[in-house]
Amino acid sequence: MKQKIILIIGISLNLAFGVEAENDKKDTTMDRIETCKQNYTRLFGGEALTGKGSDPELMDILQKFIFGEVFETSSLDHKTREMITCVTLASMQTLPQLKSHAAAALNVGVSPIELREAIYQCAPFIGFPKTLNAISTINEVFQEKGIPLPLEAQGTVNEDNRYEKGKEIQYPLYGDEIARTFSNLPDEMNESLPRFLTEVGFGDFYTRSGLDIKTRELLSLCVLAAIGAESQIHSHSKGNIKAGNDKATQIAAMIQCLPYIGFPNALNAIRIIDAL
Repeated sequence: MKQKIILIIGISLNLAFGVEAENDKKDTTMDRIETCKQNYTRLFGGEALTGKGSDPELMDILQKFIFGEVFETSSLDHKTREMITCVTLASMQTLPQLKSHAAAALNVGVSPIELREAIYQCAPFIGFPKTLNAISTINEVFQEKGIPLPLEAQGTVNEDNRYEKGKEIQYPLYGDEIARTFSNLPDEMNESLPRFLTEVGFGDFYTRSGLDIKTRELLSLCVLAAIGAESQIHSHSKGNIKAGNDKATQIAAMIQCLPYIGFPNALNAIRIIDAL
C-alpha cells in the first residue's frame, strides 16, 4: 500500500512540475512576444509580428530576437540603444535601416542634435564619405519631421586651440600611445600622423557639444566593433573605462550591436573587452 501511495504522489508531483514547467515556458514565450510588440510600437509606432510582407518568417525571427530579447538585455535605456544602433548602421552603410532607426531614435527621446553628433562621431573611424552618406540619410528624416536645417552649431574650438583642446581630452584617456607607436615613420610623418589624430579625432570631434565624452567613447567603441577593428577595440575599451563606461556597460553595448553587426564581430569585441 505504501508503495502505491508513494507512486501516486510521485506521479502527481511529476505532473504538477511538468505543467508548471510548461507554463513557465509559455510565459517566457509570451513575454518575448509581448515585449517585442511593445518595444516595436514605442520605437516605430507600428505593429510587429504582422505576418505580412514577402518574408514574414525572417521578420518574425528578427523582431522577436531584437525587440523581444536584445532590447531587454542589460539596463541600457532606449535612447542609448538607438544611438548605438544608428552608429552601427552608419558604419556599415545600411542606409535604409539607418533611416528607420533615426526616426525611432527621435521617437524615444534622442534630440536631433544628439543624433547628428552621434553620426558625426563616426567620421574619424569610417571616413568622411560614409559619414556624409549617413548624415544625408538622417537629414531626410529631419526634413520629413519638419526639423529645420542646418541644426545649431556645436563646435567649440578654433584654428589656434584645436590641438591643445584635443590633447586635453586625448591624453587622460590614451596618453601618447599613438605618438609612440608611429615614432619611427619617415620624413616627419611620425609627427604629422599623431597630430592629425589629436587635432581631428579629438580636437574637431570630441570637443563638440551635444554629447559628453562618456557617450562619445561608448559610441566609438560600437563603431569599431561594427568595422571589426580589433586593435582599436582593445585601446578604446581601456579608454572607455577611463571615461566612465565600466566593462558591463561596454559588453551591454556590444550585445545591442550584435543583431546588426553579426555574432562574429560582436563576440570578438566582447572577448577583447572581457579580457581586460
